[in-house]
Amino acid sequence: MTADVPFYDRRTETLPPERLRALQWDKVTALAREVFSANRFIGEKWRAAGIRSAADLRSWEDFSRLPFTLKSELVADQAEHPPFGSNLTYPLERYVRVHQTSGTSGAPIRWLDTQESWDWWARCWGFVLRGAGVTAEDRVFFPFSFGLFVGFWGGFEGARTLGAMAIPGGGQDSVTRLAWMETLGATVLVCTPSYALHLVEVARERGLDLPKLPVRLTVHAGEPGACIPAVRQRIEEGWGAKAFDHSGMTEVGAVGFECVAQAGLHVNEAEFIAEAIDPATGAPASEGELVLTNLGRGCSPVFRYRTGDRVRVAPAPCECGRTFLRLEGGILGRLDDMLIVRGVNVFPSAIEGIVREFQAIDEFLVEVYKHSEMDEVRLLVEVDETPAHTARAVQGRLRAELGIRVEVVPVPSRSLPRYELKARRVVRRSAGPS
Repeated sequence: MTADVPFYDRRTETLPPERLRALQWDKVTALAREVFSANRFIGEKWRAAGIRSAADLRSWEDFSRLPFTLKSELVADQAEHPPFGSNLTYPLERYVRVHQTSGTSGAPIRWLDTQESWDWWARCWGFVLRGAGVTAEDRVFFPFSFGLFVGFWGGFEGARTLGAMAIPGGGQDSVTRLAWMETLGATVLVCTPSYALHLVEVARERGLDLPKLPVRLTVHAGEPGACIPAVRQRIEEGWGAKAFDHSGMTEVGAVGFECVAQAGLHVNEAEFIAEAIDPATGAPASEGELVLTNLGRGCSPVFRYRTGDRVRVAPAPCECGRTFLRLEGGILGRLDDMLIVRGVNVFPSAIEGIVREFQAIDEFLVEVYKHSEMDEVRLLVEVDETPAHTARAVQGRLRAELGIRVEVVPVPSRSLPRYELKARRVVRRSAGPS
């Protein structure tokens, strides 16, 4: 399959494992030398762990003894050293970009980039877009309001590295965005999976036949979804285009991308070191929490950052020919999103995978509330036709597939919120339904 696979950097993406590991080692040791003395946050953290200099990093065993970095540490550091914290390797005059995390999983974090690290962001997104098959001939539409959230800023720059036309879609409502896509001949859509499905709804209401548009590829990030088979199928059927997943974080970078084999997410190991650990013990695991070290962002790096994402490492190479690490099923869910329903561990992504199989349902919301000191779950689903029948069918599938009994309540169309960026489909209520 390799001959027909689109690569951004074929030589690097197909390096033998030992040479890829050597490339990572050269980068991580150079990064350590760059930041140890100049970066207050890194220096203090490493010295507290018994590391006296960057020269102490002599082997991968030494690397595995580096302390994990936690998001709570970054939040505390910025609270103590406002507004940007102390994870800065250079004087502020060197930095040219400021972005901020979305804040969906806690207090937002601000992050600065130099011109060099912003070029690195663009290169990483080049891997993402090219992996999906984007070329210089494409017109890439970004229906994203360009604010402080890093969101698709990097993707916009990544399209430029491929020579593709990048079309900004900020400051517009959904109807206008669809009209611009049609008028300008957009061939690629880059947005969250939730927003792609929302645009399908809007097009249906307006009588617009999306598969007749020239869009041939959609690339999705910001939330798990595009790697969930039922979600992917709905996006692809709604747009008449192939849908691809991507994972990244403001504080880390554009990490993972999906290739044309669509067999999970590749981690861009030329620019990141990825580990999977048991979240309870920190020991290596084939399925567990994803830990990342970025290798091209010396201005504000993270070493062994615990992402909170649950992943499963694929045991075999991908048929596309890449030697990069592959994550089966992409990001399986957030560890802090996991629900415990009468003793059963359930991730919202598993619920979404079932709900999206029902074409009658446009949107859904998971309500979590306490009952006798235990978490209970109620699922709200937007459905107009045969609502009672659909609700019973969903309830049966949830019990059969996940082993949980959930109250499923049909609600009117358009009664649940829609999101341009990260969807918030799990809400905690102080009390249950009356």
